[in-house]
Amino acid sequence: MDFLPIDRWLHFLAGITWIGLLYYFNFIQGPAVARAAADKDGPGPAAISKYIARPALLWFRWAAVVTWLTGAAYLGGDISKAFTLGLTEGGTLYHTTIGMGAWLGTIMLFNVWVLIWPNQKKLLGIVPATDQEKASAKRVAFLASRTNTLLSIPMLMFMGGASHGLPF
Repeated sequence: MDFLPIDRWLHFLAGITWIGLLYYFNFIQGPAVARAAADKDGPGPAAISKYIARPALLWFRWAAVVTWLTGAAYLGGDISKAFTLGLTEGGTLYHTTIGMGAWLGTIMLFNVWVLIWPNQKKLLGIVPATDQEKASAKRVAFLASRTNTLLSIPMLMFMGGASHGLPF
């Protein structure tokens, strides 16, 4: 029986966690916070921000790191061929395909740590921010998160296509 290496399994598990939380934030938590804020007779969005968002964001950002690192480990010696999209000597269609997925994942990792998390810290009150800074932070975090949601579809397609044949 052929087993996948542990780094590939860790890559899958971390990736499921990362993308699952990304979809949770965009399709469940975001709309729920908006509904809670609009409900004048309800408890408001504070409970979501205080008790759910912080641990979910912790898992989200570290799942992104583990996904990227295990993906790089799984690529091993092929990492330079992947990140040059197979255009170097010895590069193949596999390197082009997996490289596209790796680049999309890298952009998404950047968005998590450079755009989403620093702005979420302002929104959650982890770092001080004025109302104007919070409004700007909300917009940047929203756009980066939606960008990652959109990029996740082709990223997953390229990752799966590298090993199983391109679906297009």
